[in-house]
Amino acid sequence: MTLPLFPLNTVLFPGCLLDLQIFEARYLDMIGRCMKQGEGFGVVCIAEGEQVGQAPAGIAAFGCEALIRDFAQQDNGLLGIRVEGVRRFRVAGTEVLKDQLLMGEVDWLADLPDTPLVEADDDLLALLVALGEHPMVEALGMPREVNGRQSLANQLAYLLPFMQEDKVDLLAMDSPQRRLETIQSLLERIQGELFA
Repeated sequence: MTLPLFPLNTVLFPGCLLDLQIFEARYLDMIGRCMKQGEGFGVVCIAEGEQVGQAPAGIAAFGCEALIRDFAQQDNGLLGIRVEGVRRFRVAGTEVLKDQLLMGEVDWLADLPDTPLVEADDDLLALLVALGEHPMVEALGMPREVNGRQSLANQLAYLLPFMQEDKVDLLAMDSPQRRLETIQSLLERIQGELFA
């Protein structure tokens, strides 16, 4: 499957929302095509290089398909879009088109079946509820309901201030159980650094 790629300094997860401001011609064209055809594009984290200008030197090996959920012209005249992460993928190869748009050959990643929340998830669920009250998170209009361990893991991985490499590693995991355990370890590492 070939997918236009949008390299950003962020990692998008399925079920999570992201607001973008579009101003480069290659991305305006890409968004126009996606909207006409009802298709998505891939959000990939920049491993090295810049977000603006020429194609970045390196992107992460994993990304998330984004579908456009809303759009509006911003006060500054630029196009603003809100996208939702849908499916995870692995980047098998890339090609830079004449207009500098990065196209990716992607393999879709299957998620393990979701499992219901358990008592051991209570602390992480409470953390997600607290994060949801932050004005920046509230402005995104993220879903308040968490219907299983997969959505809990995805939302925490997306919202918590982990290093980009850690977020890419979390995105690559197909097990919600493993993702939640890794999030717990990362939180413990951050707490250890704060109180060291």
